[in-house]
Amino acid sequence: MEEMYAKALSYDKADTLSNYRKLFHIPCTAEGEEHIYLCGNSLGLQPRSVRDYIEQELEKWQTQAVEGHFTEPNPWLYYHKLLKPALAHLTGAGEHEVTAMNNLTTNLHLMMVSFYQPTQVRFKILMEASAFPSDQYAVESQVKYHGFDPAEAIIALKPAAGEETISPKAVLEAIEQHGSTLALVLLPGIQYYTGQWFDLPAITKAAHAVGAKAGYDLAHAIGNMPMQLHNWDVDFAVWCSYKYLNAGPGNTGGAFVHDRYAQDVDLPRFAGWWGHDEGVRFKMEKGFKPMYGVDGWQLSNVNILSLAAQRASLDIIAEAGITQLREKSIRLTGFLETCIRQIDPEQTYIRIITPEQPAQRGCQLSLFVQEKGRAVYERLSANNIITDWREPNVIRVAPTPLYNTFEEVYRLTDILQTILAI
Repeated sequence: MEEMYAKALSYDKADTLSNYRKLFHIPCTAEGEEHIYLCGNSLGLQPRSVRDYIEQELEKWQTQAVEGHFTEPNPWLYYHKLLKPALAHLTGAGEHEVTAMNNLTTNLHLMMVSFYQPTQVRFKILMEASAFPSDQYAVESQVKYHGFDPAEAIIALKPAAGEETISPKAVLEAIEQHGSTLALVLLPGIQYYTGQWFDLPAITKAAHAVGAKAGYDLAHAIGNMPMQLHNWDVDFAVWCSYKYLNAGPGNTGGAFVHDRYAQDVDLPRFAGWWGHDEGVRFKMEKGFKPMYGVDGWQLSNVNILSLAAQRASLDIIAEAGITQLREKSIRLTGFLETCIRQIDPEQTYIRIITPEQPAQRGCQLSLFVQEKGRAVYERLSANNIITDWREPNVIRVAPTPLYNTFEEVYRLTDILQTILAI
């Protein structure tokens, strides 16, 4: 492993994004030693600038109270618009197609009200059997709301026997097989457990070819993978902001709605005051008139302190650039894979269940620990390495390009080798 250590140091020295690490608070032990934090896929680190962004709004609240909605800088009435350029950059969308609002599951329900309109013939939803539970519950409840049996209406994709992930071919075949009865394809951008990236443009094209809508949960994809939702013709997408967007625990989520629906006033939706035409919003009149674009799906005025924290991180990500972050991510995750293969070439102790091809994964590797996985995870924690445990036997490791280093990846695998006594 000495050779890998030398490589790690050389890679860090050549890293053009290395200065971004200092813009984040790295968790430390009581003695002040930095943890190796490889859990950005669960909760991103706090940008050092967050305090200033929030303090600015606290000061305005303190000194101006309600007038803060209208006064410069950054009137609260329009604060959500400050995040649109960065969100558009990350998703490959127009600014009117993206917004920060609500949370992921609320947004998923709102989108399904509009884009899941089942009939007696076309009523099925294609999703993965191991989807994140919140998505499963949302879909089950929507199906029941429309009077259908989830066991019949939900097509639950599973990996083939002996496989850990769902093959791209299997997704397309399932869409074609159920085409005449399919109303909606709802998949993740990146699967939370395995780290698999789904081929969104191909899936969207296949869904539309059979007359179905295509929507995605981008919780693990936004800020991780470059996307072109508009050009891919995606109908809708939703996300949270506390993983790779580093917006803080439980921060405001977001949504994308394609431009072709921007002025569709007849599309069913659950409306709220903040989605009403802002030009006449304060006239308090009956008769909902949706805002142009995704803003017409807003419900209430946004949490300013929450968005201030999110904006602090988005400004950093926009400066670094998602293309540059992705390039480093490929190298960083590839280095992690190489180091693991070196300490356990026969996969006697650890099997990587995330796809090998960089194009089919983000910056997460899911490590299937053959024996005593929980004990291995706890030993890593005892060595100041923060990863993520998922039952029954997977340690998720996410080297995040904004703040993780190649040396940290090396140190993880070096300690892992000692723990496993390889």
